[in-house]
Amino acid sequence: MMKRDSMTPAERGAAIANGMEVDRLPCNPNVANGVARVYGCKISEFNHNPKALAEAQVAAYRKFGYDSLRIFTDLFTWAEAMGATVAHHDDSTADLEKPAISRIEDIDKLRPADPYRDGRLPVHLDAMKYVRELAKDEIKCSAGIVGPFTNAFFLLGVNDTMKLIHKDPEVVHKLCSISLETCKAYAKAALDIGFGPTISEPMSSSTVVSPKAFREFSLPYLKELVDFIKDYDGTKVTMHICGQTEKIWKDVADLGIGGISIDNVASLEDCKLAIGHRTKIMGNVDPSGIMYLGTPRDVRIKTLESILHGYDSPKGYVVMSGCSLPVETPFENIQMMMDTVREVGYPVCPERVEGMLADCRK
Repeated sequence: MMKRDSMTPAERGAAIANGMEVDRLPCNPNVANGVARVYGCKISEFNHNPKALAEAQVAAYRKFGYDSLRIFTDLFTWAEAMGATVAHHDDSTADLEKPAISRIEDIDKLRPADPYRDGRLPVHLDAMKYVRELAKDEIKCSAGIVGPFTNAFFLLGVNDTMKLIHKDPEVVHKLCSISLETCKAYAKAALDIGFGPTISEPMSSSTVVSPKAFREFSLPYLKELVDFIKDYDGTKVTMHICGQTEKIWKDVADLGIGGISIDNVASLEDCKLAIGHRTKIMGNVDPSGIMYLGTPRDVRIKTLESILHGYDSPKGYVVMSGCSLPVETPFENIQMMMDTVREVGYPVCPERVEGMLADCRK
């Protein structure tokens, strides 16, 4: 490590919120299930062992010193708790095997999940309690949750639900409505432990559905979920939507969220200009092409470029990968992102960063 932090993530976050001096920009490489490689366990151990899930997350934080810790394993945890079948692999991320229902006629059989009883939701809640004990007040901890629209696709199947957007929109609304109740119940349970929810909504991407479909089928349920969380204890959620999102940035900002994480295919600078005065911007170093497949030099260049594009965002900026990192992302690349942010320091001097970039490109 080139330079050690002089503040904990919690101290850094509080200082930034109060306009005080800090040692560096916040940084979150989004290591995701790659924490298993740090901890030395198989990913399958996360599925039913809350202590392993918690200890792996904390081990990765201790190794790299990043600024956010999240309990989240895969996109299908909530659908599984509502009756979907999930394939649990020995040492890779879980996949959806079969949706909760296979016929539209069975939609009324769906019930909201009980986060204290159903599927792996209790495992995640217990993991939060372990993390709270291990991390104390040192780092901000969050509960990852899939948004209502995305979860709805896993209840009836992605292809069938996509067709119904045009053929039978009322069914999609029913799926989203019951999905929302599961999301709200889980969010409340997490908030009661002290973990603020972070929402992942990959199916809301403009790469997947049109902005019109997003506004009709996803946005109303996202708004209700975000409002529920804010009304419950004042928490402002952060949100990640994969792929292209430019055409829906203002819709998302209108929700009153605390931050938006954008994919590497979106423009960090454009996002800053469009909604940086309304919410924190997070992103967006390529998780696959750079963090996983690139060299430490590639990571350093892209991290410096991201800092130049985002450091002056009015509501704040977090250096981050564009999405969750692949499990086998080299440790030296994760470390390089952190070390680069530490070397840049704060306040950011753009001329110095440009000089660092020029040196890297020689």
